[in-house]
Amino acid sequence: MAEYILTVDDQDRETGYMEKMEAHEKGVLHRAFSVMIFNDEGEVLLQKRAKMKYHSPGLWANSCCSHQREGETLTEAVSRRIKEELGITCDCKEEFKFRYQVEFDNGLIEHEIDHVFIGHYNGTVVPNEDEVEEICWVSLDKLNKEMSKHPENFTYWFKILMKQPEMQLIGQQISEDKEWK
Repeated sequence: MAEYILTVDDQDRETGYMEKMEAHEKGVLHRAFSVMIFNDEGEVLLQKRAKMKYHSPGLWANSCCSHQREGETLTEAVSRRIKEELGITCDCKEEFKFRYQVEFDNGLIEHEIDHVFIGHYNGTVVPNEDEVEEICWVSLDKLNKEMSKHPENFTYWFKILMKQPEMQLIGQQISEDKEWK
């Protein structure tokens, strides 16, 4: 079944909908989201993308990411995808957004305004094996060291997300006082 995602202009204003693969083949700017879920220990949930994903298979990424579909709000899309990918429900708050573009080896192009949501969750995660190969909880300090040592193991957008000044501030808050919950 075709999936239609929200296309946007440079100001992140809605312009219409386009079939997901077509948007990625043509490099059309569209709205996406990335979720960072933290536990009480201040660790972030990472997922290793399933090997059958259409791009970036087998690479580590943030907790969850996807696109806003036709007929749903961004918040609804975040909730839907967390449930689909991780088998959990988790309240999330949008913190910032950034824009990026990258062409992958397979010719697909991600051209996104990526809205970053932060969530909090403790409990069992039941990943969808069609989406997620593996999960782990890791401290931001350890994650940053691993990303510096082995950047090739992480998705393009996740590396950009982690360098955003807003993410740096969130990370600092979590590390210092955990009052972000």
